[in-house]
Amino acid sequence: MVAVIGDVHGCFYTLKQLVDKVRNKYSSIEIFCVGDLVDRGNHSFEVIEYIIAENIKFTLGNHDYMFYSNMRDPFSLMAKSWNYNGAETTLTSYKDRLHQMDEHLDMIISTPLFYNLDDCFVSHAGISKSLKNKLPSNFLSKDSELKEILNSDLFNQDSIIWTRGDLLNIGKLQVVGHTHRKEVFFDKTSNALYIDTTAFGNNKLSAAIIQQNTLVEIIDQKTNADDVNRNWIYQL
Repeated sequence: MVAVIGDVHGCFYTLKQLVDKVRNKYSSIEIFCVGDLVDRGNHSFEVIEYIIAENIKFTLGNHDYMFYSNMRDPFSLMAKSWNYNGAETTLTSYKDRLHQMDEHLDMIISTPLFYNLDDCFVSHAGISKSLKNKLPSNFLSKDSELKEILNSDLFNQDSIIWTRGDLLNIGKLQVVGHTHRKEVFFDKTSNALYIDTTAFGNNKLSAAIIQQNTLVEIIDQKTNADDVNRNWIYQL
């Protein structure tokens, strides 16, 4: 059994409250996050510090990668995209803390694109249906080959950190974020669970409790007002 948390986007106080809820009910459960730890909400720095302190594993999100690229590869397409996606709140959260940014960036770039767990397959945006013919047979048993293929073009609109199209039914529950929703949504055709419930937009942060590719329950936490940046509130 695992807990998987949706896109945090700088919502530190909301994340902490949600993790407390999860651990109060499932004291020894391992917790994962689908990425997008930074941008839009007010406390990206604090989110990453908390993720480190609490040993919460996360997959690389497009916002995390844009943040990394802007700082380490500023002329790349990824870096340029960051400026239009909530970068200002992340930069503000690192004011007077730049000495810790390098440590955070190193952690971001070393985090996996996916976790192929016994209970489910966790990634930021999911394996696109368009990649079906590029994947080897029995790819779920070939993590190194799968990683190489998925890492080959991360800026592609169908990549595992960007896709919003139909996901491939991989024979295992895919748990993903990236696509903003008001409520957790299960797509039966692709066997995919979408858990980004738009915390930064003053909705809520959600954790899916998964056991053996089955959703056990959803635990939600209403977004804490201190996390919300008024420039990023919108109606779902």
